[in-house]
Formats: sequence, structure tokens, C-alpha cells
Amino acid sequence: MQFNNDWDALFQQEIQKEYLNKINYFLAREYKTKQIYPPKENIFQAFLTTSLENTKVVIVGQDPYHGPNQAHGYCFSVQPQVPCPPSLQNIYREIASEFHTEVHRTGDLTDWAQQGVLLLNAILTVERGKPLSHAQIGWQNFTNEALRWINKKEGPVVFLLWGSKAKDAMKYLDNPDHLILTSAHPSPLSAYRGFFGNNHFIKANEYLVKHGQTPINWAQSNIQ
Repeated sequence: MQFNNDWDALFQQEIQKEYLNKINYFLAREYKTKQIYPPKENIFQAFLTTSLENTKVVIVGQDPYHGPNQAHGYCFSVQPQVPCPPSLQNIYREIASEFHTEVHRTGDLTDWAQQGVLLLNAILTVERGKPLSHAQIGWQNFTNEALRWINKKEGPVVFLLWGSKAKDAMKYLDNPDHLILTSAHPSPLSAYRGFFGNNHFIKANEYLVKHGQTPINWAQSNIQ
């Protein structure tokens, strides 16, 4: 696997470890016999699009969407022709409220990734219709190591951790140059318990600007 950016060093480090070879062997069989998401070529899409050097914001998700044609390698994002899932609808609702603007977007968050938002699922694959079906195959060894690498970056990086699973990432984050924002998950089951009104998107941009970085255009997609 080649990322053609500075994440290559992470992959070369981790491919020396047994767990990643076991994942490769497991997935080679699973993709042949079952419907696995995202498509094989999109498993590492977040790393391919957002280099370590360019990472300014990290959003931590759990595992990919498990319905057809949804997942394409970024947490919370779906392919542009697919209706927005409820959690993403709530994310857009919060953005609209914070910036007092209408959000006219598909569910494709590629433009966020291109601006430096690492859309990182803790688990990078899933079987169709079976959420968390790949929770035990070892992906967290890789994604937690990625968090450790980001933690070592000189600031600023803003981490948006929504829900208890995402907050587990805090154990790898102790760099005072970075900003960690936590709240409830945007799922309809929990969004009213602290996600709505968290002002995370404004706070992230304010932190980036304060440290001389370009803010993220959250509301409007530049992708035509």
C-alpha cells in the first residue's frame, strides 16, 4: 500500500507487525466471499486524501456505514448520490445553526478531507448489515497509532470527539498544542444530549485562526 504522502512511514512501520498482516489475510478472504464496505480501494481513503502534515482537524468515527453504496473511506461521509444518514443530517443541522447559514451539500465530505480534516474511523471495514462486525480484527492498532503520530505534531490540531467511543481516543492525546472538544454523538439517539449547541465547528475554526491556520469551510462544498 502506498499513500504517496507522509503516512507511508506509518504504514511501513505497522506492516512489520503481525496484526496488519493478519488483517490483510482476513480481508482477502472476506472480500471474495461477502459484501464488505468500503470498497477495497477506499479502505485507507482518509489517509490518502489528508496527509499527516496537512491534518488540522481530526473527527473520530466508529466504523464504516454498513449499507450498500454508502461508505467510501471517510467517517460520517457517504458517496454523493446517497441520501445523508441521520447522524450526518444532524451534523449539518449543527453547522447551519452555528454559522447562521443554510447547508447545501451532498453527504460527500471529500472537500473537508481536502482542507485538512482527517475523517478517521477507528475500525476501517465492516460487513454489510453487521455494524461493528470487524471490531475485533485489529484495526484499532493501526488507527490508535495514527492518533499517536498526530498527537506528536506541533500544533494546532483540533480533535472532535463525539460520543463515548470517540472519547476513548483521549488516552492517546496529551499534546498541549492541540485542542480536544468532546460532546454527545450526533446520532438521533443522543444529539439532543449535548451535540446540538456544542459549537464545535466555530470553536475549531477559531482555534485554527488563532494559531495562524486557514479555517475550514464546513458549510459549502467546493466539489462540483
